[in-house]
Amino acid sequence: MCFPHAGGAASSYQDWAALTPPGTEVVAVQYPGRQDRFADPFATTMAELADAITAVLLRELADRPLALFGHSMGSAVAYEVARRLEDHPDVPLTRLFVSGRGRPRGPHEEAPPQPDGTDAAILDYLRLLDPEGAAVYDIPELLPIVMPALRADFGLLRAYRPAHLHRLGIPITACGGDRDPVCPVEDLSSWAAATTAGADVRVFEGNHFYLNPEKTELLAHITSRLAQDLREPLHDRGLPSGLP
Repeated sequence: MCFPHAGGAASSYQDWAALTPPGTEVVAVQYPGRQDRFADPFATTMAELADAITAVLLRELADRPLALFGHSMGSAVAYEVARRLEDHPDVPLTRLFVSGRGRPRGPHEEAPPQPDGTDAAILDYLRLLDPEGAAVYDIPELLPIVMPALRADFGLLRAYRPAHLHRLGIPITACGGDRDPVCPVEDLSSWAAATTAGADVRVFEGNHFYLNPEKTELLAHITSRLAQDLREPLHDRGLPSGLP
């Protein structure tokens, strides 16, 4: 289950299925207010967004292993959804993959860098994150389409300061680019504090959006971790005994 970055949409994962082995289903979350959900109101808080996604997953999930992957803002959303799913032991949650973002920070910790609410600051921040793809923001006709989602998502992130860091009972794999200007490698290592089941870090060549040029290598790493999880004894993973 894949969670997009701020301003992103489910389509950012549209070609992942072709790069995963048979038996692995890739599903992407579509946040409200974009693409086929353009008319839906944006979520105003992280809790609202995570609650809504969790409710859908609980209705739709089959009884089979589930891993979550989130990039940038999607890392925080995936973490919050994982927290909620752990309250439902019948959901066989196996691992959280996070990308391009450090662990959640509390109200008394230094917040990760992010823009203020002005359009100019948001666009400057995006140009910093993705210099190669920044030309799209110079097209005036596109700004009325993309800016509402960006304003909503960055507003949600500015307000997201959980009072306590909940430690998940599943392993976490943190991935990132070696030249990410807003998420250095030490921030990826911070996810070790968010789990009781161990964390590992995998660094790829590239900037904040390393996962686009490094897609094949990233997915190979993800699928190797998934295979490792399913090879472990089921009672250690908390999975139903009927799973293969």
